[in-house]
Amino acid sequence: MTFDELGLSPEILKAVSETGYTTPTPIQAQAIPQVLAGRDVLGIAQTGTGKTASFTLPMIDKLSRGRARARMPRSLILEPTRELAAQVAENFETYGKYNKLSMALLIGGVSFGDQDKKLDRGVDVLIATPGRLLDHCSRGKVLLTGVQILVIDEADRMLDMGFIPDIEEICKKLPFTRQTLFFSATMPPEIQRLTDAFLHNPERIEVARISSANATIRQALVKTSKDGKREKLESIIEKENVKNAIIFCNRKRDVASLERALQKAGLSAGAIHGDLDQSVRTRTLDGFRKGDIRLLVASDVAARGLDIPDVSHVFNYDVPTHAEDYVHRIGRTGRAGKSGTAYTLATREDGKYLAAIEKLIGNPIPEDDAKPAAKVEGVAAETPETETEEQEAPKRSRSRRGGRGRSAAKEEAAVEAVEAVAEAPAEQPTEMAERPAAREEAPRRAEAPRRDERSNRNGGKDRGRDRDDERVVGLGDHVPAFMLRAVKLPKKSAKDDAEDLEMESEDA
Repeated sequence: MTFDELGLSPEILKAVSETGYTTPTPIQAQAIPQVLAGRDVLGIAQTGTGKTASFTLPMIDKLSRGRARARMPRSLILEPTRELAAQVAENFETYGKYNKLSMALLIGGVSFGDQDKKLDRGVDVLIATPGRLLDHCSRGKVLLTGVQILVIDEADRMLDMGFIPDIEEICKKLPFTRQTLFFSATMPPEIQRLTDAFLHNPERIEVARISSANATIRQALVKTSKDGKREKLESIIEKENVKNAIIFCNRKRDVASLERALQKAGLSAGAIHGDLDQSVRTRTLDGFRKGDIRLLVASDVAARGLDIPDVSHVFNYDVPTHAEDYVHRIGRTGRAGKSGTAYTLATREDGKYLAAIEKLIGNPIPEDDAKPAAKVEGVAAETPETETEEQEAPKRSRSRRGGRGRSAAKEEAAVEAVEAVAEAPAEQPTEMAERPAAREEAPRRAEAPRRDERSNRNGGKDRGRDRDDERVVGLGDHVPAFMLRAVKLPKKSAKDDAEDLEMESEDA
């Protein structure tokens, strides 16, 4: 099948042929005729299957007849991220260049003024993220009562980002008689509820399950320690002679810190995450596409929908907590029939996430059996976790012996003082009746240094047990000698005894 058989207009076919595409993908072949016929469509397909063109091409064809009115767009496309919205806008510019259609892009990080000017002139296609669209609606700058076609793209991603309440609010502002195109990679219960509420007898199209990874992608699992992860990453980059790569982290702060570390190591790196200004994100992506930036460190904001050609490698610096995100991440490489490589760096704590991923894709991720490369310039060679512990153990043992030796000397001096006091003439008052207990304690205290030396020899395993057995006397590790000296109390007179009895009777 070719695009000529799908019923598209000559202007669109001309634009498509100029891009070099001749054969539609499975979802394009099934969805385009249904959209042209005016039916609601429920498309279940992962990124990289060509679903963006499956709704942009027929939309251009349908919208080419008619004209827009001020502040009343004729169609609405909702996207979860700014980058994905901008990419859809590029598709409309590419495929609609022979059709006179106006378009507006409403995303965060851009001034309201420029967006308001486009809305005032009237637009045929409005592409927006939910939050920014609701901002314009609350300001009275856009009316959705004229929308004829609604597209909700990456619905499961919308769910993850908390946009479902916003989508429900937006749909209440739309006319009931509209055509709805709904695309999602998975169908959790919340998404199924939305489709039941907003779609009318939809045509269900399902291709390329989310659990299927592209066969052209070589996957590899690299086991490492948490502290040695960055050094392992730099070692693989050096060993593989990586042309360009996207490196995924789970948290925004890790994206920023890893970018700085890679730059410090002399590697060309840029970062993209949700907290960056839109102009910075756009400039970084352009630099990566042009080859000015070799390594793009990203959060999952870049995992879906970004169509960057010729990405040779993908690195999961952090194992994704959602198994579906693994397929989306590694799908940034191996696109359009080209080969790619995806490395996943996993620590001991990532076991449950790895198990979920391998269950989803139906097979274990093969371990990378290649030996690590030589030390990367400016970075110390990685030492395995177990070896590091073995090397550090003697140092800890030596430091214990050194510190304990000084303590043992003090204890011996205290013991000698105790024995000297014990041998003194015994004019002892009743208050010192517990002195024999101190003499009995002295031999045990004298054995303490020997027990500490024994615990140091066997790696400190018995240290805690010996310490628990010791009886703690006084305010520190030993009894100061002056506290053991006999104290002679003055004899009380009969008058003092009478006063004591009087005070006791008053208290009673």
